[in-house]
Amino acid sequence: MLKNLITRLFLHQEAAIKTSEPGLPDKQRLYCIGDIHGRYDLLQALHALILEDSKHYSHPVTVVYIGDYIDRGPQSKEVIDYLLSNPFPLFQSVYLMGNHEQVLLEFLFSTNSQRAGAWFSFGGLSTLTSYGVQIQGIPHAGVINEIRKEFKQKIPNNHVQFFQQMKVCYEKGGYYFAHAGVKPKVPLVRQKEQDLLWIREDFLENELFHGKIIVHGHSITKEPVVRNNRIGIDTGAYHSGRLTCLVLEATEQRFISTEVA
Repeated sequence: MLKNLITRLFLHQEAAIKTSEPGLPDKQRLYCIGDIHGRYDLLQALHALILEDSKHYSHPVTVVYIGDYIDRGPQSKEVIDYLLSNPFPLFQSVYLMGNHEQVLLEFLFSTNSQRAGAWFSFGGLSTLTSYGVQIQGIPHAGVINEIRKEFKQKIPNNHVQFFQQMKVCYEKGGYYFAHAGVKPKVPLVRQKEQDLLWIREDFLENELFHGKIIVHGHSITKEPVVRNNRIGIDTGAYHSGRLTCLVLEATEQRFISTEVA
């Protein structure tokens, strides 16, 4: 019994050490791109900056997209077409889901007109327009089913599959990536999708260390935010013109971004 207790204690301590390990493993680099929101132009520009930044780097590279590829900006469809073209064939790409992608899927496959109306009010109409669904003003409940039917006809199957296959979180080294953040005091392995995609004040205002540094988007700030427990990279690209990328290597943290127009 004593031996088993010592073994369990050792394994617990080993797990604690791993979850608090800073930085990334040696000879690895990670680029994490913030909320794109239909700004295909900024995404192309940021990709060019990443390629320039990495051209002399010979070790493995991972690119993580923090979610919210669609809505608000004018070219949601073009953003998804571009990402599906595998623009970084030599890198590992990780696509995380944002709350906007979740609501798009709910609109496609749910009959909840209230949720659909909410999507229309926070950027969904621009996505529908980018896929060729022409809408005048804010649609009323009586035409939502017709809009859904037309959208299903016009959105490519590989786009739907792309949204469905997105992860809600990703871990590497001492970092944990999620679109909105995490629920404080809940172990990372027990986080709920709702919190990972939607949480805001409870996470942003909490100074508790969560076992790993949380990298997130979702909450707009003029500049990237670096705290002891989190790094926020949503700089409001759709209206500011600044799409931000966090660059991680060993214990280094730095940023590259598009210029504000």
